Amino acid sequence: MPKINFQLEEQPYTEADAEWDEFVDRHPHGSILQTTNWARLKGRFGWKAHRVWMKQDGKLVAGAQVLYRSTFMGLVGIGYIPHGPLVDWQDEEQTAVLLNQIDQAAYDHHAGMVKMEPRLWLDETPYWPEICRQYDLITDTDSIQPLQTILVDLRPSPDDILANMKSKTRYNIRLSARKEVTVRQGTEKDMPAFIKLMQTTGQRDAFSLHMPDYYKAVYEMLAPSGQLVLFMAEYETRPLAAIMVSKSGDTASYLFGASSNEERQRMAPYAVQWAAMQWAKENGCSWYDLWGIPPRSLEELEANFTERSDGLWGVYRHKRGYGGLIKRTVGPADRVYNNLVYKLYKRKRGGRSLVTGHQ
Repeated sequence: MPKINFQLEEQPYTEADAEWDEFVDRHPHGSILQTTNWARLKGRFGWKAHRVWMKQDGKLVAGAQVLYRSTFMGLVGIGYIPHGPLVDWQDEEQTAVLLNQIDQAAYDHHAGMVKMEPRLWLDETPYWPEICRQYDLITDTDSIQPLQTILVDLRPSPDDILANMKSKTRYNIRLSARKEVTVRQGTEKDMPAFIKLMQTTGQRDAFSLHMPDYYKAVYEMLAPSGQLVLFMAEYETRPLAAIMVSKSGDTASYLFGASSNEERQRMAPYAVQWAAMQWAKENGCSWYDLWGIPPRSLEELEANFTERSDGLWGVYRHKRGYGGLIKRTVGPADRVYNNLVYKLYKRKRGGRSLVTGHQ
């Protein structure tokens, strides 16, 4: 077999790169977290983005959008590749060349380490441990993205999607309609109401929130391009629940959600999720990613979800009702260039003080 000649290209992050976004959109492991607008969003909050990519016959075949942040008094930095790199990991030449380019870029950015979290499903990637051994990737490390999620298959008819849900969830979706809950796509004018709902939910369910400016920036960066939609569930014009849903490739992802303490008997959170699923299906998505459940076996999840509410356990009770497949990623892997930096990172990683952020 003739040796493949790859054309390499390494470019800094630019604000407009339709070619890159098209590559991410069509890649089987692509994600909103590897898009141009996500890099712009993170740029507002202290990160710098840099892309490394590889071309073959003038076409992108592999790449990574790396986020960098200075730490340890600005002396060194760390790199982070959310839902990447995008590469054929079973192609040894492609993988080796791309990782070498990532190494060079990390050196140029004075990064002591790069954390990567590819969107690879564990049950579909049996070769991952060998990949990590071959390329000196450290897997005993912390994760930023949820390790496990639920994917709802949107390819069946709406009636069949509903039939695959738990009976109580299906009942609550229909109940919300009878209780006169309406759902509409929100606009920038709805952001104050969305943020208020987020604050209410954070207080009620005891989870940490981003600053209000972060949610505003997410909407400003992603909504105009159609990569994100805000859904508002209301009763008599009063907002009762809201969610932000992103779209990348064939997958829509539930990023943020919140609900009011009022009129909870109207089941507005169920109405808004079902509306988002229908929107995703109508817009060509095959999957709806509920984004994050406890990283436990199905048996343990089902045995403990009624008793536990810590961490992601609280949301699992709600998300399990929509049916779908429980999928676990291969998890994070660290590429280390400076052992001292990495020791300091590991010492602090419990509080996630060096790498933080929802996605």
